[in-house]
Amino acid sequence: MFEDLQPAPADKILALIGLYRADPRTNKVDLGVGVYKDRDGKTPVMRAVREAEKRLFNSQDTKTYLGLAGDTGFNTVMAKLAFGPGADMTRIRAAQAPGGSGALRLVAELLKRTRSDATVWLSDPTWPNHMPVMRAAGLQIREYPYFDAASGAVRFDDMLAALRTASSGDVVLLHGCCHNPTGANLDAAQWEAVTDLLVERGLLPFVDIAYQGFGDGLEADALGLRLLAAKVPEMVVASSCSKNFAVYRDRVGAAMVLARDAAQADVAMSQMLSAARAMYSMPPDHGAAAVRIVLEDAVLRADWEAELEEMRLRMLRLRVAFAEALRRQSNSDRFDFVASHRGMFSRLGLTEAQVERLRAEHGVYMVGDSRINVAGLPEDGMDDLAKAIVSVLD
Repeated sequence: MFEDLQPAPADKILALIGLYRADPRTNKVDLGVGVYKDRDGKTPVMRAVREAEKRLFNSQDTKTYLGLAGDTGFNTVMAKLAFGPGADMTRIRAAQAPGGSGALRLVAELLKRTRSDATVWLSDPTWPNHMPVMRAAGLQIREYPYFDAASGAVRFDDMLAALRTASSGDVVLLHGCCHNPTGANLDAAQWEAVTDLLVERGLLPFVDIAYQGFGDGLEADALGLRLLAAKVPEMVVASSCSKNFAVYRDRVGAAMVLARDAAQADVAMSQMLSAARAMYSMPPDHGAAAVRIVLEDAVLRADWEAELEEMRLRMLRLRVAFAEALRRQSNSDRFDFVASHRGMFSRLGLTEAQVERLRAEHGVYMVGDSRINVAGLPEDGMDDLAKAIVSVLD
């Protein structure tokens, strides 16, 4: 039966892990995989999460099913984290999902059931898994210009021009903050302009918010999503706790809907849960329960926010130090944009050939499009890294 199958292409980011691990060089640098790392290159369990897990272990007396929506308390706190405490919760429904990818797929299935001929507009570039997830749900894909590799800035005028050609009912996927892979983000005025355009054209916003708290702070990173929610009649959201709670392997995410009214929100929720039943039935509980405990407990939440802020500020310091090292080594301002980007990633604007030379000649690993994980930058080796990058420039 399987003799006619061909091997699926390897995920480029995951393949990079194997290459890095097999490299015997002691001075190698991993800037590829998208997990937060501390100064020692480790991805620790956050303090508040560890305490929440202890409480969960001591209090949990059953492993029975919770239901298709997962932990309802988790869903409530996640909706408030994204939309804000002042949001009209009567119009919002949330379903726990297996990670951010699961949330994206659950929303995609809802969109397919809502309007099967709708087109989903993705930024160019976007997270590599966005397109496969949307296509797996049977949705049509188009792209809007987003990033200028030469300047490191958002191609905002081109973005708006492309979206003006979208048909009413089309879906526009927007990175809520910390754009992956570029690190270039919309400012408040640009979010306002995008919101007005979506309302004018009758387009449905689909916000993927996977890094809330990694950019300019928990509240600031939700600015765009909340501007949209205040003006649009409907929107969908996929959120992830992988990064900001460091629960990567526990697969903790949420799919959310903002509908015109409570009745329509209930219908949309029923369709999401029907789709969930056909894919995985119940999401895993442990990670979501730990997140819920953190967000519901004032002391744990304060500690989580403090540690998250430490992580955010460390990445900002690394950005500035890296940009300064590149300026010193290149005698130019070519890479100054790295300091102004936000989030875990920046795209350096190197060619695939240059990226390959960095790997082969210097043991520097980054994704082929030159996306780097800022958290992986070596604090004590910035100039050596910058020198290696400059050495492969044309």
